[in-house]
Amino acid sequence: MNATIKIILLINMLIITILIIYFPHLMVAPGKLSEGHRALDQECFACHLPLTGAVAAKCISCHKVDDIGLRTTKGLPIAVQKSKLPFHQKLRDHDCVACHSDHQGVAKYRSRQRFSHNLLETADRARCESCHANPSDPLHATLSGQCTQCHGTDSWKASNINHDKLFLLDRNHNVRCTDCHTGGNYKQYTCYACHEHSPEKIRREHWKEGIRKFDNCVSCHRNANEDDAKRLWRSQGEGEKRHDDHHRRKHDDDN
Repeated sequence: MNATIKIILLINMLIITILIIYFPHLMVAPGKLSEGHRALDQECFACHLPLTGAVAAKCISCHKVDDIGLRTTKGLPIAVQKSKLPFHQKLRDHDCVACHSDHQGVAKYRSRQRFSHNLLETADRARCESCHANPSDPLHATLSGQCTQCHGTDSWKASNINHDKLFLLDRNHNVRCTDCHTGGNYKQYTCYACHEHSPEKIRREHWKEGIRKFDNCVSCHRNANEDDAKRLWRSQGEGEKRHDDHHRRKHDDDN
C-alpha cells in the first residue's frame, strides 16, 4: 500500500471520527427516538455511557421506579393506568434495557425483546389478568382467571392440554368448560352437572355391573360410547375378573 492511499484512508478515518463525536445522532443512531424521548434526540449521553450503550441507571434517573405507571417523569398523576398491578415496582431486577428499546430503526433490524416472567415475584406470576386482557374467543369467554392451569409463561401458545386424550368433547358433550369444571378449578371435574347423571343413578348402574369404584369417571369413560368404556374397564387389571365374579355371584344367588 503506497503512501498516498494511506494518507487518504487516515484523512477519511479522521473525518468519520470527528463526525461521530460532533454529530452522533446522524452517524450512529439506528433511528428516531420515540415521541416521549424526542427532546433527547441529540443528547446521546442522557441514556448511553461511552463505549457501553444504554444502561438502566440512566433510565431510572428520569423514570423513578416507584412512579412508573402511576405518575409521569414530571410527577403528574397518570389518568388512565394500563395495569391493575404496580408492575415495575414488583420486578425482582430493574434491568430496563432487558425489555425496552427506543430507537425506531428499520423494522427488520429493530430489537424485539421478550419479557421474562421470571422477573416477577412468584405470587404475581399467576395474576395474568392484571396485565393481560382476557381472550375473546368462545372457549375463554366463560372462563375467569386460573390461566396457569392450562398455559405457561414461556410463550403464549395454545393450551398444553389435549382434551381429546382425557375426554372427547363430541356432539353429546358439546358443553361449556364451567359445566364440568366448577369453582374455577380446571384440574378437577364433575359429571353430575348433567341432568342425565346423578350420584344415585350412577351408583346403581355401576353396582349392577359389579363396579364398586367409580369416582374417577374418565378412568373408563373417554367419550360417550359405553362399549368403549366397558372395554377400557376390562383392560384395567381387575376389571375382567370383577365382571366375571359379579356374574358368578349373581348366578349362584339365582340358584
